[in-house]
Amino acid sequence: MLISLKVENWLSFKESSEFSMVASKERQHGDRVPKLSKYQTRILPVASIYGGNASGKTNLFQALSFIKDFVVDGTRPESMILTEPFRLDKQSIKKPSKFKLEMLIDEKIYEFSFSVSQKEVLEEKLVQITSTSEKMLYHRKKDKANMHIPLTKDGLLQFAFKGTRANQLFLTNSVSQNVNTFAPVYNWFKYTLVLIAPDTRFGQYEQFLDDKNPLFKRMNDMLATLDTGIKHIEYISFPFENIPLPEDLRNKLREDVTKNTAVRLHSMVTNERYIISREKNELQAKKLVAYHSKTDGDEEKFELHQESDGSLRVIDLLPAFLDLSMTKNNKVYIIDEVNRSLHTTLTKQLIEVFLCNCSKDSRSQLLFTTHDLLLMDQELLRRDEMWIAERDEKGMSSLRSFIEYKEIRYDKDIRKSYLQGRLGGTPKINLKKTLQNKKGNC
Repeated sequence: MLISLKVENWLSFKESSEFSMVASKERQHGDRVPKLSKYQTRILPVASIYGGNASGKTNLFQALSFIKDFVVDGTRPESMILTEPFRLDKQSIKKPSKFKLEMLIDEKIYEFSFSVSQKEVLEEKLVQITSTSEKMLYHRKKDKANMHIPLTKDGLLQFAFKGTRANQLFLTNSVSQNVNTFAPVYNWFKYTLVLIAPDTRFGQYEQFLDDKNPLFKRMNDMLATLDTGIKHIEYISFPFENIPLPEDLRNKLREDVTKNTAVRLHSMVTNERYIISREKNELQAKKLVAYHSKTDGDEEKFELHQESDGSLRVIDLLPAFLDLSMTKNNKVYIIDEVNRSLHTTLTKQLIEVFLCNCSKDSRSQLLFTTHDLLLMDQELLRRDEMWIAERDEKGMSSLRSFIEYKEIRYDKDIRKSYLQGRLGGTPKINLKKTLQNKKGNC
């Protein structure tokens, strides 16, 4: 579970801004809030972030995306670190970007933080938090590191640290060197944290889009009830060589796709999306097609690029919500613009289904950004599960939870207060002043 996130000097977040999933003392919907008995605290299962265009919602999503990529994929030798400092003043451009996360991993809380410039990791720290104290596992400052006493006797760990480049994380390099001391933290970023951007197609869900997987049938059952016109979807397999590709890309796929991997590919030539896998040592291609019912009762096959953007978005998101509905799931899904191309009723029902499966023992989470004000509803979400992102006149973003607004009671119409501008986070627009005819009376 994600417990908290702090970002500083990242895109529009010039000053340190904190996003927290720790539950307040509010009692509303308390029966679905997971409890960490060991730590005597509760962690929220869901959070929504609202705000005007360019308010910082997506920048927070991109911070998590950068962190995940930097931890999991690392950097190449001599390459720059793809950090994005605040650019609207000269001093911030020269300062490092800073990130700090608290995560629940196997019922243990870890704090992981680092600061980076575009050239190097300036500081990196991993702390394990117990119910009564904190244990610093390692603290790196450039080329020096302090470690928890038992770890100092680990020769492999010391070797991994000495081999860590200035432009990579020690956490990443230790795992790449087959040192498993910090593997649970690395694996949280790689497997537990899942990010879905507005233009994500199929995400990381090849296992759900496998017609041999029971969840594939569930997905088809759900699709038939969502008023998309799609009766069911199926995979069509065909030889990899039949896809029109540049030869250099074809050769790269031959090298990169191993037995246990699958690669998503979007062909700009055919406007089709494929999944490439290796079966019996040969590359195979698959693509999804949709079937609609004809008036005579037969079925008609459609290519996915012939479907509406809304239907494609449903296909993209359903695997995530199916995954969240599984028992003993500990995934953390972050969805940017969850309502894009979806009717608000459908979006709300998907969230409601997830929340119905939450309890004090659940460990899955759903975080999303949205412009859909119909989701700003206390019948659906608690006040501490709703956040506002706002950008000031200097271009700096900040975050604020609705629980901080003391005048908002549990029975208050939040949407009305938000649209009146009393909570911030609304766009400052005056089109009438700039577009109306001088003689107009608008």
